[in-house]
Amino acid sequence: MENFSFRDFRQQFPILTEQVNGQALIYFDNAATTQKPQCVIDSYQDYYQRCNANVHRASHALSTMATMDYEKARSSVKNFINANTEQEVIWTKGSTESINLVAQSWGRSSLKAGDEIVLSYCAHHANIVPWQLVAEQTGAKIKLLALNENGVIATEQLEQVIGERTKIVCVAHISNVIGKINPVADIIRVAKRFQALTLIDGAQAIAHIPVDVTALGCDFYVFSAHKMYGPTGVGVLYGKQELLDKMPPYQGGGEMIKSVSFDHTTFNTLPHKFEAGTPNIAGIIAFGAAIDFLNQQPCRALLDYENRLRDYCFTQLVTVPGLAFIVEAAPDIPVFSFTLAEHHNHDVAAALDSVGVAIRAGHHCAMPLMSYLQLDGCLRLSLSAYNSFAEVDYAVTALQRISQEKLSVKSADSRVIAPANTQTIKPINKSLKVADIQAIFAKAKSWDSKHREIMLLGKALPRLSNEEKTAQALISGCESHAWLQSFQAPNGVFQFKADSDAKIIRGLLAIILAAVNQKTAAQIRAFDMDGYFAELGLLQHLSPSRGNGVRAIVKKIYQAVGVQ
Repeated sequence: MENFSFRDFRQQFPILTEQVNGQALIYFDNAATTQKPQCVIDSYQDYYQRCNANVHRASHALSTMATMDYEKARSSVKNFINANTEQEVIWTKGSTESINLVAQSWGRSSLKAGDEIVLSYCAHHANIVPWQLVAEQTGAKIKLLALNENGVIATEQLEQVIGERTKIVCVAHISNVIGKINPVADIIRVAKRFQALTLIDGAQAIAHIPVDVTALGCDFYVFSAHKMYGPTGVGVLYGKQELLDKMPPYQGGGEMIKSVSFDHTTFNTLPHKFEAGTPNIAGIIAFGAAIDFLNQQPCRALLDYENRLRDYCFTQLVTVPGLAFIVEAAPDIPVFSFTLAEHHNHDVAAALDSVGVAIRAGHHCAMPLMSYLQLDGCLRLSLSAYNSFAEVDYAVTALQRISQEKLSVKSADSRVIAPANTQTIKPINKSLKVADIQAIFAKAKSWDSKHREIMLLGKALPRLSNEEKTAQALISGCESHAWLQSFQAPNGVFQFKADSDAKIIRGLLAIILAAVNQKTAAQIRAFDMDGYFAELGLLQHLSPSRGNGVRAIVKKIYQAVGVQ
């Protein structure tokens, strides 16, 4: 048996040598997207430098080379998942489009009122919303498969949900939040008994376990390139040929036709019938390079390394005070979802980011699962084979520090960081001014120290009462729950109060309120908020979602003072 060399594998990924916020990058957000090896990056660039041309539509040399590489990638996918023929491999933009294709093409032409679509509570939004849309269009109904205490679909209730009216069962091979393998073989077996089709969302499974669609016997299987070291914007729909042949086209345009007249259009054969327009040629060719890269690895040894890393990470996370996994037992792949007592998820993620650790916080495109588990969201730490045991130790140590951290502030005028557990935070009794904020952040040189200052401001911001947290006060578009109350004095100046369930958002609120409190509407509108944040050195460190939150806060303030 070949050995897996972690060092050799990791060296293929150039981004892993980068620094983030002055720290070596530790990338633990692989369930969202994996990093790309140099061969994939080179392949993408090589297409544009060597054979940039459209595929299938010209007789010149560049088109011929591009078409050969493009179709070679399709053949690689066919072999990788053990499909019967290349005609069963349809290129899409990702798992989401693959599911939409089936929902709109098969669903709209096959479902009718009273038919049932079976989903599960652990589904990604991409395997929920398309089916809701087609159910509204056809009159079909959605039924749900429950989960057991370990977070996997409960096999004992399959036949209570899947029945004579079931037309399709759509489930995740592995949940992107729970990280455990669902009993898809049992689900497919029961669905077949009732002559129902099955669609398996393999977005998380494809990079972590061998997938054989022929052995599974599913009717459709979907996955995305970017979660298996390939480029973004490329996905695969596997479908049984006899089903795809019967399905009408999903989109119309070039490539998916044989002939067109104003009287009649004849559609192309598989797989091109479902690939309208110019595809992501460079991305698909680079995806072929990603599959070649994976095929060159010692598969069993690589997966064994991942499993050992998974087990080690689980045992280390257990040592973090206040950490609670969202379901019982260890995951099947290295995806860990948890909460940290008395800490908002986004605060924890921001604190880890300040020391170079990238994880995910939120609902992870699985809001029904969060509701099912009675959670507002959670933290997700997801590993890949290029991650190390040392990185796990570093992240766990950071989590332990965050869990136990107690910060303090003396007052708004004389802010001091007290040693842990020596005094309590005092609220800001006097409105901070822009000059106060500028003085605070002028002394904070690194993002770690700036982040600490934001958290201190968040701890010191006076809280709103529950009665003040009304629907009217809620800030729409903010990453976390946040509220804003405004008051206008007779002299026309405004005073604002605000709160959030995340300390980092409260800190950003304090910074924004320093710029708008005791100002008129005209003064508020004239203030350069982007320049203000840039001067503080914060813009480049705010995530897109948190940056959107800042814009949502400012928009709410503008609405409150009547400024457009």
